[in-house]
Amino acid sequence: MKSTYLKHSLICNNIFLLMILLFALIPEGFSQSAEVKLFAHRAGAHEFDENTMQAFQASYDKGLRGFETDVRLSKDGHLVIFHDDSFERIVGIKGGIEDLTLEEIKKLKTKKGNPIPTLDEVVAFFKDKPGVYIEFEMKTNKPVYDEEKLHKYCDELYKRTYSNKPVGSDYLLTSFDKRPLQYLKKTYPDVDMLFIKGEGLSQKVVDEAKELGIKRIGASVHGTTRNMVIEAKKQGIMVSLWPGRSIDDFLLGVYLGSDYLCSDVPVAVTEWVQKNAPQIKLK
Repeated sequence: MKSTYLKHSLICNNIFLLMILLFALIPEGFSQSAEVKLFAHRAGAHEFDENTMQAFQASYDKGLRGFETDVRLSKDGHLVIFHDDSFERIVGIKGGIEDLTLEEIKKLKTKKGNPIPTLDEVVAFFKDKPGVYIEFEMKTNKPVYDEEKLHKYCDELYKRTYSNKPVGSDYLLTSFDKRPLQYLKKTYPDVDMLFIKGEGLSQKVVDEAKELGIKRIGASVHGTTRNMVIEAKKQGIMVSLWPGRSIDDFLLGVYLGSDYLCSDVPVAVTEWVQKNAPQIKLK
C-alpha cells in the first residue's frame, strides 16, 4: 500500500513538473489564450483568518478581485459569514451560528482574534469597489433549514447582495443544496447562480445544472478531464474548479481549461504566476 502511494505521489509530482515546464515553453502567441478568473476561497483560507474582515481587506489589498464566502442564518434571523456548521475549528467552542443570536455571535472571536462578520459588513466593504467577483455560498443544510427558514434566508440574501452590488461586478449565489437554487430561480429570474458538486465534472453533472436552469458549475478539479471541460463549454456551461490548496492545483485547473479557479492560496498563486508564468492571464 505504501509503495503504491509513493508511486502515485511521484507520478503526480512529475505531471505537475511537466505542466510547469510546458507553460514555460508555450510560444507567446499561443499562451495568450491561457486566461482564468482566480478567486479567494473564504477570502484566502490558508493565507489569512478565513471569512473575516481582516481576510477580505488583506486579500483585496494584495490585488485580489475575486472572492468566495459562506453565509448562515443566526438564531434571530441575521445573515452571518461563517463556513462550518460548528464553531469548534475556528472559534474553539461548541455550537454553531444557527444556535446563537447575533448579539451572542458578536461577542465571539476566532482563534486568531478576529470577530465574525455579518453579510451586511462584507457587502458594505465591497459596495464602493467596482469590478469584483464574489460567490456567496448558501450553507442551507437540512434539517436545520426547513422550507420556511430557507425561503426567508434566500429572500434576505438576494435583497442584501443584489441591492448593493458595485458597478461592473458579478455576484453569484451558490450551493450544493438544490433547494435554494430552485427557489431563487423561480422567485428572482435575474439572479446569477452556480451549482456546486463535490465530484469531477461529468455529463451527469452538466445535466443536473441544466435541469436547474443554471449555466455555471463548480466541480472538483480532481476527477475532471480537459475533454469534459471542452464539452461542457460547448453546451453553454461556465466551468469553475475547486479545491485550490496549492499552486499545483491552480496549474492543473489552467491545463483543464477552467473559466474560474478557486484558491485557498490566491496571493501565492498570483505571485507565482507573475514571476514564473506571465503568459497565464489572471482576470
